[in-house]
Amino acid sequence: MKQAPLSELAAVSAGQSAPKDSEFSDVGVPFIRAGSLDALLAGKSELELELVAPETAKLRKLKTYPRGTILFAKSGMSATKDRVYVLQRPAHVVSHLAALIPNSGVCGDYLRLALKSFPPSSLIKDPAYPAMSLGDISSFKIPVPVEPENQRRVAHLLGKAEALIAQRKQQLQQLDELLKSVFLQMFGDPVRNEKRWLKESIGAFADVETGATPSRKKQEIYYGGGIPWVKTTEVKNEDIFKTEECITGQALIETNCSLYPVGTVLLAMYGQGRTRGQVGYLKVEAATNQACAAILPSKHNQVFIFHQLKLMYGVIRSLGRGGNQENLNLSLVRGIELLLPPKNLQDNFVAIAEKIEKLKTRYQRSLAELEALYGSLSQKAFKGELDLSRIPLPAQRIEPVSIGDQASVPEPVVQTQSRIELPNSDMLPEALSNSEARKALLEEWLQAYSRQLHSSAFSAQDFMTAAQERLLELLPDAELALGVEDYECIKAWVFEALAAGTLTQAFDDAGNRITLKA
Repeated sequence: MKQAPLSELAAVSAGQSAPKDSEFSDVGVPFIRAGSLDALLAGKSELELELVAPETAKLRKLKTYPRGTILFAKSGMSATKDRVYVLQRPAHVVSHLAALIPNSGVCGDYLRLALKSFPPSSLIKDPAYPAMSLGDISSFKIPVPVEPENQRRVAHLLGKAEALIAQRKQQLQQLDELLKSVFLQMFGDPVRNEKRWLKESIGAFADVETGATPSRKKQEIYYGGGIPWVKTTEVKNEDIFKTEECITGQALIETNCSLYPVGTVLLAMYGQGRTRGQVGYLKVEAATNQACAAILPSKHNQVFIFHQLKLMYGVIRSLGRGGNQENLNLSLVRGIELLLPPKNLQDNFVAIAEKIEKLKTRYQRSLAELEALYGSLSQKAFKGELDLSRIPLPAQRIEPVSIGDQASVPEPVVQTQSRIELPNSDMLPEALSNSEARKALLEEWLQAYSRQLHSSAFSAQDFMTAAQERLLELLPDAELALGVEDYECIKAWVFEALAAGTLTQAFDDAGNRITLKA
């Protein structure tokens, strides 16, 4: 591993001034602004951005950057966010963005991943006026493998980890959408109320209070105790189990803070960015600051109230009043009208929500493990501590495919095959709670799965899908989601099968890639 300046790895330049609003068109080449990066990294298409017609680009002498150009902000507050984006198609670029066109022989995806791990924002000299010069960017050094093919190996390895992370994030988003659709199916839209449920304002059925911020001048007396104290930055449409700060019993006595019970729903009345209008559900007794409205438990199901308020986020935000910063207040919160169907229907919804939340918790834990794995792998990869000879060299260059955080994954090969039957097993239901039994079950099913592949290629992801479906068939009431530990077990079996000759590598001409055959 050597340290190389970016100027040795890519052509470094900056974009140009943006055209006037009147000069944009309905057709043409996308124009990328620094403020566009967040949306693009979240999956927005470049074609949804402002477009510049060829005649305008020629008139303004705009440079067109090729697909694969790496972009990051070099000035303005966007430069502190460390967003790194790869162009999916030719585009024009604003002057606030640095543009890196990888040299021949340099793996662009390696360069992107290295810039994520070693962000150029470290070059910013004055955080109050964040900016980086092109000279400093050109001289900025990153670790690079001595052997060029090892760039591809590192990119391939980290790209797989990125893809797993992106998949978990997508699954979590899908669970949120599932819960939303369940609510809408059962009760309809809470604003339109097309099912004509009883509606009442929050203040008519529940007490609504707020808290306070104990004086920071009495830090030693009021802070560092054992009572959780919630700020609006911690109200994120999720359950609240712990807080960043705790206060003392003396703070409760001498200030306007109150201790709220488990089950209290918190609503952020003001705060930065998306904060205003978000809700939280107390899983511990806690106090709050004055920016939180606390909706205390009532005769209605608090979890039902919590999820309904989550669905009404946009409506609640629109209630804000004020000048430069629109805020909510206790009067406005008390006046919010909610659907109040019969209690048994509220409870039925909450029973479904709890099952989805349990699965979501497992996925969140798996996501945290995957992110920790990525962090460990990237650290070792960029320090040169990985034995890259053990990582197969990709058969072809993998083009970046935009899924969320631009994780690099190969295009899928579509195959058809008859349904594979995985046998019942003596390992069930023990495999639900015993890791050794789980491993034995997976190995048993992997052998059965590979025997039924015939001419089809082996896919770890397809196997995991088949295994998950079979578990649901055999144990419909079980709450088991295969995760990263199971994937590691499958991967270990694959390597053993390759060594034993049970699986072999074959070249797929149609897909132009290496596949595994039983």
